[in-house]
Amino acid sequence: MYKTLPLFALLACACAQSGDLEAIIHEIFNVPASGTTTQASIVNRAPSTVVPSVPQANATDLSCTLDDGQVGECVTYYLCNTSNNTIITDGTGVIDIRFRDGPCQSYIDTCCLVPEKRPETDPIIPKPDPVKPERQGCGWRNPEGVAVRTTGDNDGETKFGEFPWMVAILKIEPVNENEPDGQKLNVYVGGGSLIHPSVVLTAAHYVASGPQLRVRAGEWDTQHAKEPYPYQDRDVSRIVVHKDFNKGNLFYDVALLFLNSPMDLAPNVGLACLPKARERATAGTRCFASGWGKDKFGKDGRYQVILKKIEVPVVDRNTCRDQLRKTRLGRYFELHSSFMCAGGEPGRDTCKGDGGSPLVCPSEYEKDRYVQNGIVAWGIGCGEDGTPGVYVDVANVREWIDGIFLGVKYDVSVYEL
Repeated sequence: MYKTLPLFALLACACAQSGDLEAIIHEIFNVPASGTTTQASIVNRAPSTVVPSVPQANATDLSCTLDDGQVGECVTYYLCNTSNNTIITDGTGVIDIRFRDGPCQSYIDTCCLVPEKRPETDPIIPKPDPVKPERQGCGWRNPEGVAVRTTGDNDGETKFGEFPWMVAILKIEPVNENEPDGQKLNVYVGGGSLIHPSVVLTAAHYVASGPQLRVRAGEWDTQHAKEPYPYQDRDVSRIVVHKDFNKGNLFYDVALLFLNSPMDLAPNVGLACLPKARERATAGTRCFASGWGKDKFGKDGRYQVILKKIEVPVVDRNTCRDQLRKTRLGRYFELHSSFMCAGGEPGRDTCKGDGGSPLVCPSEYEKDRYVQNGIVAWGIGCGEDGTPGVYVDVANVREWIDGIFLGVKYDVSVYEL
C-alpha cells in the first residue's frame, strides 16, 4: 500500500574501500589471510548489486482458495475484514514469518473473500500501543514489536519495529554506466543507527570513499513493502569521518552521515541513545547486535530477508586481547583504545550482522531502554574458540560526536538518557 516496490530482491554488501575487509585486516597486521572456508569472518563479503523488481500487478494472479473451498483474493492482511477467521476490530494482525505453504505467496498476505476486501485507500491500519510518558526520548526497544504480532521468529528474526534506530545504508548506482539518469541500483553497504532525525552513526571504512549514499529507516522485511508502517529514505548530503580515522589499521573507525532532510519519528523509526564519554558497559553485560548480514560466511552464506538480532556478552579488554593473540594476529597484538569487544560464544557473533551496525546494551535504570555502546567493525572468525568480535567503542568517541553536533548547532540531548 505504501510502496509499489520492495526494497531488495536480495541483500548484498559493498565495502567502500577494497570491498574486502579480510584484505584490510591482512594489510593491518601483515599476516596471511585465512585460507579456509570453514572459519567465518565478518570480512568475507563480495560486493554485489540489487535491482528493485518492477511491479507487474496486471500480470499477477491474485486468486486463492480458502479452506472451505471459496475463491478469494490475496491481499495484505490489514486490507481484509476477516483474517484467520477472526474479525479485525483493533487493527492488530498476526502473521507467521515462516509460513510459506498457504494459498498466498507472501506470508504478509491473506486469502480474503472479495466482498470482505477493503479498498487500499481505506485500510485497517494496525495501531501501536499509545506511547507511555516514561518512554519519551531515545533508546526504547520494542521487544514485542509494533502494530503487528509475528510468530515463527525462531531463528533470530526481530519483531517489526523492535530496534527502531536501525538503518540500512545504501549506495546509489546506475544500472547502466552510460545512462546515469536511468534506472538506479540500491547497493547495500552496511548498517547504521539513527542518533538524530538528521544524523546516522556508522563505521567509517564503509563510507569514507564518499559514494552517493542513501539511508533507509524503518525497514524490516527487505522483500516486501507491506508492513503496516512504511520505511523512509533520505539521501546523505554530508559525510563526516573521525579526524583520526586510519584506513590502514581501522583506528577510530567511525563516521556521521548528515541527511538532506530529517527522518519523521514513527513507531518503527526512533533514535539510539549514546553512552557518556568513557562510560563503558561492564564485562558480561548481554547486548544486542542487529543487521541483515549473512547467516554464515563464505560462498554458502546468504544475506537475510528479515532484520536479525543476536545477543552477545561484553568482553573486557585484556581478555579480548588475549583471545585475539591466539589467532593469526599473533602474540604481540595490542587492542587499540578506540575498540571494544563482545561475543566469543560458539556460533554467536556479529559475523551474522553487518559492519556499521549498532551494538546496544540495556540501561541499568529503565526496562526496555538501551544504549549504543558499539559499532560493528571487524573480527577474526565468528565466535570460534572463544574469539570475540571487535567493535568501535562509542564511549571513546562520544566527545568527538558531541563536538561535531555542537559545531552545526544540533541538540546533543536527543541521544542522551
